[in-house]
Amino acid sequence: MSTAPVICFGQQPCGFFPKRYFVAKIRTARRLQSEMGGEIILFCHDSDHDPRETKIILRHRKTHEPAQLNFAFENRLQRKFSPQYLKRIPAGWQEKTALQLPNYVGHSLIRLFQKTSAAAVADFCLAMYREMGLLEGIRLVRSSDPAVRRAACAVPEFFVDVPYENEIVRARFVGVQSRNSRDCSGDTLKRELQLHEGGDSYITLPAAAFGKEQISPTRDTRLRWMQSVVHCTHYIAGAGEKAYLRPEETPEVTFINRDPIDRPDEAYTEIPS
Repeated sequence: MSTAPVICFGQQPCGFFPKRYFVAKIRTARRLQSEMGGEIILFCHDSDHDPRETKIILRHRKTHEPAQLNFAFENRLQRKFSPQYLKRIPAGWQEKTALQLPNYVGHSLIRLFQKTSAAAVADFCLAMYREMGLLEGIRLVRSSDPAVRRAACAVPEFFVDVPYENEIVRARFVGVQSRNSRDCSGDTLKRELQLHEGGDSYITLPAAAFGKEQISPTRDTRLRWMQSVVHCTHYIAGAGEKAYLRPEETPEVTFINRDPIDRPDEAYTEIPS
């Protein structure tokens, strides 16, 4: 019995105008679908917490000088450590950003930006991608979805969404060596939840119970965690992903390099006519 192809690619929300390498993944998926049929899945890693992921580069329409734009965030803790699906957009950011956009994009795209409404960063990005026509015919699976998390396999390395100082933060679950406090004879492995402040600086959070609905994978365990849910036959890999993907863990998957695109790290600012 033949099985229809399931063509998948993964991506964090990557800016209110998406990065061009994301569009290249979409184009690659559509090309494969036209050649062999099947469905396309975007596995959206909206559990990611790095605010740099949504920073975009736009070129000035006259001088072509680059400018960097990003979301604003309600507070420092949320900006650094809350997952994208929970990073809240403060009042006034959209209006202030819209005033800057005429220097970089046309009126059609500005109107799409102004009509988009969402309270959280990930939701705003996905709404913009839909308005731009990029997600048409693509099934969206989000790593923040509790049903997805419950269905996913267990992985040895992961993050946990837990409360901390009136926010939900994404903390790394790690094992650390500690001395036996009773007789100082040897080390034991202790599990902790940590936030990485940068460099060698970490914040250790109070111990807390958690369930599968709070867990999302690390970069190195993301592929098998995702595959246990989507069961894809083909996976489109970006240039950066090839450095850490472990194809031997999913021998049933055919890996495809995304098609090339110029200026891959800059924002995509075209919309269908």
